[in-house]
Amino acid sequence: MRQQQTPLYDALVQHRQHTKWSFHVPGHKNGTVGFQLAEAFSSVLPFDVTELSGLDDLHEPTEAIHEAQQLAADFYNVKDSYFLVGGSSAGNLVMLFSAFKEGDVVLIQRNCHKSVLNGLELAGLRPVFLSPEVDPAGHFATGISFSNVKKALDKYPDAKGILLTSPNYYGMVPDLTEIVEYMHHKNLVVLVDEAHGAHLGHSEYFPDGAISAGADMVVHSAHKTLPAMTMGAYLHCNSFRIDDKRVKHYLQALQSSSPSYPIMASLDLARAYTANLSTDDFKKIRQDTAHFRRSLTELDGFRVLEASPGCRMDPLKVTVQSTVGLSGYELQHIFEKKGIYTELADPFNVLFVLPLGEIQNSNAVIQTIRDAVSEGMFHKEQFRQSPMIAQSAEISALEKSYKELAQMETRLVFLEEAAGSIAAEAIIPYPPGIPLIAKGERITEVMIKEYQYLSSQGARFHGGQEHKIYVFAEQKEECL
Repeated sequence: MRQQQTPLYDALVQHRQHTKWSFHVPGHKNGTVGFQLAEAFSSVLPFDVTELSGLDDLHEPTEAIHEAQQLAADFYNVKDSYFLVGGSSAGNLVMLFSAFKEGDVVLIQRNCHKSVLNGLELAGLRPVFLSPEVDPAGHFATGISFSNVKKALDKYPDAKGILLTSPNYYGMVPDLTEIVEYMHHKNLVVLVDEAHGAHLGHSEYFPDGAISAGADMVVHSAHKTLPAMTMGAYLHCNSFRIDDKRVKHYLQALQSSSPSYPIMASLDLARAYTANLSTDDFKKIRQDTAHFRRSLTELDGFRVLEASPGCRMDPLKVTVQSTVGLSGYELQHIFEKKGIYTELADPFNVLFVLPLGEIQNSNAVIQTIRDAVSEGMFHKEQFRQSPMIAQSAEISALEKSYKELAQMETRLVFLEEAAGSIAAEAIIPYPPGIPLIAKGERITEVMIKEYQYLSSQGARFHGGQEHKIYVFAEQKEECL
């Protein structure tokens, strides 16, 4: 079976067996220099090589990398797949630069990853933000409605396309088909940051993803749910609306000229692993995830969330909440004291990301969670309820273009004094990496209160250090 092949990994193994002396970069020389006290690296370093004979070149692939990427394209049933060594963040940048040109109006799902905002600014695009639906139980953003997309296109008929984020971090998967078909009817481009959905659509046990819906370009963070190394991702192109030459240009412009061979080999192996899961394997995965979810549901002290309205649930994501007044951060801390490290916490929720395979020692894990709950679940009389998301306008654009903002001076102010100013930096709770305040947005009192609340609960932020933010110094009109 062709999908059992791992051409890039095999090429690295052959090189390791053949090589005797290294007189090339990197400087650790197959792990013989500088890592004598780090035995844990010894099995990996000989694979950390460069573009040597027989190992191909990511930016002009003709051999093993080319074959590995073609196998990925065949598996995902797309025209072209590309390996990314800068995570889905690099893929989001490549999508925006490839699909649009400076000054283009682009519809953007407001609960996008920060890399999307970076790409919009770097490419000089004009974003129009569409507010997402909000899960009533989890208080987190999900997808955007079809009606909101139609309204946005009526208001901004010169838009060139849309970038969607699906599924959300918590595994809520909306059906994108209606939005994709409507955009394509208008000959507009659909890009999807499907970072958390590399496994979708490959079994009846999982919802279909953006490729099945017909999206033009899709990014997958293989390292999130597939067994790939961190920073390993795929970019899939499946449309005549995208210029292949632009894609290849920006892939090499926005990624390292010295890509990591261990990361690329892990992408080759992750594809082969997933492609060779049998029906019985998927059935066992679904049974394991269902058992894990059911076991948590039966415990006193917290609830397990169901699918958001209008979405299907990714079985690999399990979101729990305290029912006795604990915040998500406090609940996560209780788990960590027992050695259980979850993906993220927010004021309400704790998120478990389950493996695309057997849950090791599942019964022991569940018993440990039970012990953690019984020992740490003290009742709190007061828990201040606050929406997870500071609600913004249904459809909104930046106050000024990125080019105009670049010409403006900035000043540093305390966040509590920033209402009414235009943000000169983003403030982003991390994880999940979704901006609370985006650069170029006018800051509202609601945003400030949400920041203060998240900060008081123990959230970590990119930006907003020491409770300050850079804002643009706007020129005041003189009174006549």
